[in-house]
Amino acid sequence: MGFKLTVNSARRATRTLWLLMLVSLSVCICVCRASSPEDDSAMENIVTEKKAEESHRQDSADLLIFIMLLTLTILTIWLFKHRRFRFLHETGLAMIYGLLVGVVLRYGIHVPRDISNVTLSCNVNASPATLLVNVSGKFYEYTLKGEINANEVDDVQDNEMLRKVTFDPEVFFNILLPPIIFHAGYSLKRRHFFRNMGSILAYAFLGTVISCFIIGLLMYGCVMLMKQVGQLNGDFFFTDCLFFGAIVSATDPVTVLAIFNELQVDVDLYALLFGESVLNDAVAVVLSSSIVAYQPQGDNSHTFEVMAMLKSFGMFLGVFSGSFALGVATGVVTALVTKFTKLRDFQLLETALFFLMSWSTFLLAEACGFTGVVAVLFCGITQAHYTFNNLSPESQDRTKQLFELLNFLAENFIFSYMGLTLFTFQNHVFNPMFIVGAFLAVFLGRAANIYPLSFLLNLGRRNKIRSNFQHMMMFAGLRGAMTFALSIRDTATYARQMMFSTTLLVVFFTVWICGGGTTQMLSCLHIRVGVDSDQDNSVSMSIAEGSERRSTKQESAWLFRIWYNFDHNYLKPILTHSGPPLTATLPTCCGPLARCLTSPQAYENECQLKDDDSDLILTDGDISLTYGDITVSTDATGAHTSGGPAGALAGGATSEDLDRELTYGDHELVMRGTRLVLPMDDSEPPFTDPHHRLRM
Repeated sequence: MGFKLTVNSARRATRTLWLLMLVSLSVCICVCRASSPEDDSAMENIVTEKKAEESHRQDSADLLIFIMLLTLTILTIWLFKHRRFRFLHETGLAMIYGLLVGVVLRYGIHVPRDISNVTLSCNVNASPATLLVNVSGKFYEYTLKGEINANEVDDVQDNEMLRKVTFDPEVFFNILLPPIIFHAGYSLKRRHFFRNMGSILAYAFLGTVISCFIIGLLMYGCVMLMKQVGQLNGDFFFTDCLFFGAIVSATDPVTVLAIFNELQVDVDLYALLFGESVLNDAVAVVLSSSIVAYQPQGDNSHTFEVMAMLKSFGMFLGVFSGSFALGVATGVVTALVTKFTKLRDFQLLETALFFLMSWSTFLLAEACGFTGVVAVLFCGITQAHYTFNNLSPESQDRTKQLFELLNFLAENFIFSYMGLTLFTFQNHVFNPMFIVGAFLAVFLGRAANIYPLSFLLNLGRRNKIRSNFQHMMMFAGLRGAMTFALSIRDTATYARQMMFSTTLLVVFFTVWICGGGTTQMLSCLHIRVGVDSDQDNSVSMSIAEGSERRSTKQESAWLFRIWYNFDHNYLKPILTHSGPPLTATLPTCCGPLARCLTSPQAYENECQLKDDDSDLILTDGDISLTYGDITVSTDATGAHTSGGPAGALAGGATSEDLDRELTYGDHELVMRGTRLVLPMDDSEPPFTDPHHRLRM
């Protein structure tokens, strides 16, 4: 009996223990279930923070790669300049370093695969830009990064690393291109540019259009041949061929021009190449936009239609003229602000305003539907012509050096990135037939631009474009930053991917082969180097002064003569502190208006008698400036007077004034019997003319 009681008691205790364990387990499960969202959320936050930190470190490492590339490029450039190596320019060197780093990133570094990556399949008609994923009742947002090849699904981490060093194309257009284009306009030597203005406009506008259509037609024939032999794996229309012709028609002979400047090649040849490259970049951008906007009516958007073509042509004219007007307007506003305010007393604020107004021109044009490249180019030209004269000497030096530095860094960054992209870009399409056809089309398109137009231009030029100059211009048609930026902006389709890959090879070839062979080509074509033609002119000026002026007079376009008179007599006095006083150029009835438009400090500082890029600092003594029969005098106290007939200059500046500014462009200061020569820039000679002489 006692044994049974003991067994029953043990059984009851065991049951009670099991019940307690079950209850405890249930409570634990409930507690765990109740607390799991908070724990999961905490874990997710920790994981998210770790991923954000890793992403931050990766981004810093990617930027460090480009900084080291630029640093290495600068050191190697110094070595090349020290050793006088001219067979490779700094841009070609930057591309080589970019290629080497791209090879290392593509084939030398592999990121371990993340086991948390999940691949699921679903059938949709298009790739959504944003994807919402429901995971256990929680919605997560994912953005589209690009297409991945089916064979590279297991290498997602490597693709992500390569994608990290592939920048958004808008970075090039909004950050890197503006300082390059602005510097081209801001550093333009107007004297040589206007001397060859007609030829430059012909090459830049008509020549670029000819090159675009020649390349487009040849590439369309190549594409048709590829389709016949089964080498084409996607759609490639005639509009795509024209777009390719437009983007590769943008020349960037930065390598050749750098060598020209170092060797002091003929200034007219330099002006023709530089002026063409500056303007045809703008033309190529607007032309490519017009081709993309070509949209005929009907289902087939790639058929030829006259109305659609006329609309595209109208868009070309409207966008170019609107961008031109916007850029000039921004430059004029900046000139007025710097003239009619005391901002020049605060050099830092003056430089900051100049920089922001110039850069905002690009963004404003893009936001308004125009082309920022055209706007910022003509803004730079306007700033150099007007605003520069209103800046303080410190701001003049700062703005020149600032944009020169930004241009150097941005240009070398782009060329380094070109080399890197050859291996890091995920969707290259290299087709041998298309590549060979592209090189042949680019060569023939350049020839169709240079030789026929040079023949026609020589019919009306006194200073002929010699055959060796034409061959050099043909050879110097390098492709560079603008071509690359236009091609990388859209790589969504098969045709655009093939264009981008081929464009990279065209840029590499022209920079390395054509740029590297510039010195040898100059020698083969017997183009004189090492002698500045401006200095030759100054030596022989006393002998051929009259004939030189007559030559300049006959070569200057009549339209430019009208513009020069208007600019010299009205715009410069209004927008700058230089030029004749408005009281002398405007009619007598406009005297109050002339005095109103003259700033209070117009004659208070050294900018009073400064024209264009002249550096003139007035000290003590009485100084007079003569404009024809009008004399403006100032004494040591800063007071100024004007004398002579009021209508002497009202009819406009004489043709001799134009000849002197185009041919020489300098001012001469005669003080106590000592003549001081004040050139506009380092390359321009002095002249002796009583109408532009400052006397004690």
